[in-house]
Amino acid sequence: MMPRRRFLQAGVGASVGARAVASSTSGTAVSAVAAAGWLPARSRAARPAAPRVVVIGGGFAGATAAKYLRQWSQQRVEVILVEPNARFVSCPLSNLVLAGAQHLSGLTLGYDELVRRHGVSWLRERATRIDPEQRRVLLSGGTELSYDRLIVAPGVDFVWSELPGMSRPGAQDSVLHAWKAGAQTTVLRRQLEAMPDGGVYAISIPPLPYRCPPGPYERACLVADYLRLAKPRSKVLILDANEDVTSKAALFKQAWAERYPGLIEYRPGHRVVDVDAAQRTAKLDFHADVAADVLNVIAPMRAGDIALGCGLATTADRRWCEVDFLSFESSAVERVHVLGDALLAAPAMPKSAHMANQHGKACAAAVLALLDGQPVNPLPLYNNTCYSFVGAQEAMHVASVHRYDASRRTMLTVPGSGGLSAAPSALEAGQAWSWARQIWADTLA
Repeated sequence: MMPRRRFLQAGVGASVGARAVASSTSGTAVSAVAAAGWLPARSRAARPAAPRVVVIGGGFAGATAAKYLRQWSQQRVEVILVEPNARFVSCPLSNLVLAGAQHLSGLTLGYDELVRRHGVSWLRERATRIDPEQRRVLLSGGTELSYDRLIVAPGVDFVWSELPGMSRPGAQDSVLHAWKAGAQTTVLRRQLEAMPDGGVYAISIPPLPYRCPPGPYERACLVADYLRLAKPRSKVLILDANEDVTSKAALFKQAWAERYPGLIEYRPGHRVVDVDAAQRTAKLDFHADVAADVLNVIAPMRAGDIALGCGLATTADRRWCEVDFLSFESSAVERVHVLGDALLAAPAMPKSAHMANQHGKACAAAVLALLDGQPVNPLPLYNNTCYSFVGAQEAMHVASVHRYDASRRTMLTVPGSGGLSAAPSALEAGQAWSWARQIWADTLA
């Protein structure tokens, strides 16, 4: 079996000209042509000035792109990372905080290595506007940055207009989403600790697409794991806007039946359309209102604010960004590339941390080729893996491989690739931690 670090690199190839073998954690192997391993010969001609790439967003996609732009260009490209947060907090594994099995500090990392080791310039500011005609980014402090190429990795924001009650004063302070790991994660844990034995924790799941499809079901399991021991008369209620579990359905349902009988209740086709935060009540479209002691509402999602504000969100509902999957260049704005969860995903391509990391590498290779006037890789191929905990000590995974289809101009799943756990296990929990440490290092170190 391939070590996890090489699995992270295989889909886009950390070595120039690599032909990689990507392996899922279940042992299923597929031959893969590296997406960023196919780097054209780079011109050695002298430049009057180093080309500048500005990267907006320091998550898994943006930080990875910034790192590999510097590394693969042998630091001949100036890279400026615009990220207002002082620290990177990992969403993967953050549900363990809710179970009391992990502290948020253990999931928090810095950007220091990107600066010290790779020479990325990091500005702790927020990008507020993009001027594609002048190729400039305006920052919250008033600074303007020029760019030769711009990478936008803004993550997701929420469509609060679909839940009018959440816009009332104080509503979002008491009814939490905790879908961006950080302060809300810690507060939601405190709410669970304060909940009486016999109380109800209710989580609402928005319609697809949303960030991390299995994440809400994992969260339900980990909250149930905590309540089973600390407050055994309590209940976990899953209000799912989708008609079925969107990822690892059979495995999650088996876990609910075998590990948490009578504790977890799953209600598919239950879409929350409004919230009364004062009464901790979810209002549903075709079903009775649901009151809970702890109400955890994950609102419908869209691309991050900066993407909407500069015309990068091009789908009919103006929520997601469309790109050329060979280069990640926006279909609407030249020289601007969009990565990660903000994208209109290709078929069966999840909005996951692993996939965002793959996007970052593939885009870095494409941008370097474009800066030199070279063609980009015509056959990119990415891998993905995603672990989910069903209890504090046991996890399961799903893995897949995706390659470019020129006739459809999108990424398609490679038939027979990847794999799925036969059952959750303690062994896979250890592998999940190994995967996390390695993708953190691959992104930030």
